[in-house]
Amino acid sequence: MATDKWDASRLPDLSGRTAVVTGANSGIGFAAADALARAGAHVVFAVRDTERGRAAAAKVPGSTEVRRLDLADLASVRRFAEEWQGPIDLLLNNAGVMMLPQSRTKDGFETQFGTNHLGHFALTNLLLPQVTDRVVTVSSTGHRWGGARIEFDDVNMAGDYGPQRAYAQSKLANLLFTLELQRRLAEAGSRVRSVAAHPGWAATNLQNHAANPIVRVGMRIGGKFLAQDDRAGALPTLFAATQDLPGAAYVGPDGLGGMRGAPTLVGRSAAASDPAAARRLWTLSEELTGVKWGGR
Repeated sequence: MATDKWDASRLPDLSGRTAVVTGANSGIGFAAADALARAGAHVVFAVRDTERGRAAAAKVPGSTEVRRLDLADLASVRRFAEEWQGPIDLLLNNAGVMMLPQSRTKDGFETQFGTNHLGHFALTNLLLPQVTDRVVTVSSTGHRWGGARIEFDDVNMAGDYGPQRAYAQSKLANLLFTLELQRRLAEAGSRVRSVAAHPGWAATNLQNHAANPIVRVGMRIGGKFLAQDDRAGALPTLFAATQDLPGAAYVGPDGLGGMRGAPTLVGRSAAASDPAAARRLWTLSEELTGVKWGGR
């Protein structure tokens, strides 16, 4: 699939379609929301800080609205879903946190696993009856770091926390979630597709909250020379959301170690391709969130 020149100017006409984008107030989430709105979609900014969300949405031409969603609070996720009415053509699970100091969500989960994976797991299943086309979950090349695996016996890393290891686990969880969601959709005969994307190295504020100050400085310096901007970083998400791809596809940049370039289909680690681990993670996620397949 030749996609070397694909960019947001090649988005299809999305008039009449609705897209929900989590974390749409900044970074690649904002860039994706802006591009989708310019292509005619009605874009819902699903954000924790609605004031910042409204400021961001005001910069976007087209049809937008702002709704509060805190992925680190399952009560907020449930409220968002309960208040939703009407179809969702595209659900973009974009929001995330990266390499934070050890902390917990409102429900007591390790923050990166709880926000990046469990919040989106619950949101997707609660909204799934309304989704008509596609669920796009944003992962990262970080899912490979240090031979990442899901710590099933200590998923909250209470015994041995490491910011990078926790981030890698959460991004691996995103890919395993995508895999198992697609399996369940296909088994149910649904036309909805579950796909994933990663932005490569995009110059956003995501890295600014890393627990280690040396890592923050290193990423800031590296970002000046190696990273692409947030609009380029959003292209894999937009490609995954709008192009005719197989279920469970994974899209990322095509050049320089996957850090930058045009969107194309990319590979994932063996751990991210393990159907048994994907099923086990799904079962654990249902137990932790109290949300079942399809919102049951």
